[in-house]
Amino acid sequence: MIFEFKGQGQRLQNITVQDFLKEEIQKSKDKVIACRINNEVKPLNYILKDDDKVSLIDISEKIGIGIYIKGLLYIMGKAFKNLYPEADILVNHQLNNSMYCQVEHKPTTEEMIKRVEAEMQKIIEEDLPIRKVEFTRRDGEKFYKENATTRGKLQLENRSKKKISLYFCEDYYNYFYGVLPISTGYTDIFEMIKYEKGFLIRYPSRKETKKLTEYKETKKLLTTLQEYEDIHDILEVKTVYQLNEIVRNGKANDLILLDEALHEKKIAQIADKVAKNRKVKMVLIAGPSSSGKTTFARRLGIQLRLNGLKIVTISVDNYFVERENTPKDENGQLDFEAIEAIDLELFNRDITALLNGEEIDMPTFDFIHGKKVYNGKKMKLADDEILVMEGIHCLNDRLTSSIPRDQKYKIYISALAVLNLDRFNRISTTDTRLIRRIVRDNQFRGYSALKTLKTWASVNRGEEKNIFPYQEEADCMFNTSLIYEISALKNYALPLLRKIKNTEDEYAEAKRLCKFLEYFEPIKKQDVFKNSLLKEFLGGSIFDE
Repeated sequence: MIFEFKGQGQRLQNITVQDFLKEEIQKSKDKVIACRINNEVKPLNYILKDDDKVSLIDISEKIGIGIYIKGLLYIMGKAFKNLYPEADILVNHQLNNSMYCQVEHKPTTEEMIKRVEAEMQKIIEEDLPIRKVEFTRRDGEKFYKENATTRGKLQLENRSKKKISLYFCEDYYNYFYGVLPISTGYTDIFEMIKYEKGFLIRYPSRKETKKLTEYKETKKLLTTLQEYEDIHDILEVKTVYQLNEIVRNGKANDLILLDEALHEKKIAQIADKVAKNRKVKMVLIAGPSSSGKTTFARRLGIQLRLNGLKIVTISVDNYFVERENTPKDENGQLDFEAIEAIDLELFNRDITALLNGEEIDMPTFDFIHGKKVYNGKKMKLADDEILVMEGIHCLNDRLTSSIPRDQKYKIYISALAVLNLDRFNRISTTDTRLIRRIVRDNQFRGYSALKTLKTWASVNRGEEKNIFPYQEEADCMFNTSLIYEISALKNYALPLLRKIKNTEDEYAEAKRLCKFLEYFEPIKKQDVFKNSLLKEFLGGSIFDE
């Protein structure tokens, strides 16, 4: 709901959103944590001006739970500062409504975690104000020199920033990208537990905002993330500051060579595993939008060929049920992403026949008339051929229920970002994929960034329902992210996002992404290898020739 503020004639001055919409905030079903003012995200203590259009943000929204998480991390940083001032904290990865963090150069013990959790609880109960303090660049440089701190120092490298900002709570300060809660009392539902070599900060989900849900292990995902984290340690590139230094010093090509070599090595290792297991007759690839599935499948095919196997692809899209049998979603719309939208019986019958060496009639789906047609296309697998499929349901055994598990090799791929802005501000995997998609949609489909942003929430819902629940079923995971990719995508994504006007609902998200992209030194498109996964989004891939 949008509220319009009319301040003229009011006796009171400096009316905040918190004052203006006090009753609306109190009766909100979910905790209100911030607001939008004329489509820009602002804290609840924002002072209103005449004709401001206001809407409230609660933690059932993506941006709302993001602010909640940042608030928790800020409080965690303050708690460590109070108890273990010399501890170097690193916020690493997001795992199942939890943030995985580590204490560097210091053992992480159960006692430490219990003490910090208790201190966090105390800080939350005191409901201390969190103040945003802005400095001029000159005063900011002076502050950093006098305090000898690196918290938020990345801002000094961003020449587009006219002001340097830090969040203060009592004598503790830190930099967080974007808006924080206005006090420590907003993040009252959390848990801190010892996990692996570090600890988890657990928080509510957008669906269950008033409690912590059961933690589900994602061991394979964590292992994949940590594997790439180790590589970044070797390359000494863990933050954007370090990446920018490499680009500014003219050493970007060395980094690109190493990054792409890592991808090739991992793809070759996957192909070796597939070829070594003679029982495997089909490779199934799944991953969320803009993971680079198409290029990955092509590069995997090359490595399989070196192992004496030729790949044959089959499109699941040709096996949609007839249009009148397509299931509908909760809004009564045709749901083409539901697994029931696929003719599972026919699909399994054909796949079984192929794997048994039989010939099949391949259907083609006529999307205009909503039905399968047969044009005499035949298909049969030779002895040295292996079936490769990619699609949103490929990790779900219902798709290939007739095929024995040991004949299937499942691969989950995603752009799992392991680069941080700094120690407390991680780069979201979702943001990485979104920036990829904005560039790709414009390059190959002629879509504006606004159109991509408008459909992104729907894309995410489909992923949460059909892909993420099955990721731990994979035999292996492949991280398609590249350390340098945001630098290469920047010059394409930034102009597209800047076209979005503040009259659009998506303006706040566009502005956030613009500010994020401005932190990166650009890398030229021509410096990216022609077989790189990144070319799937930038254009100019060798696989398109």
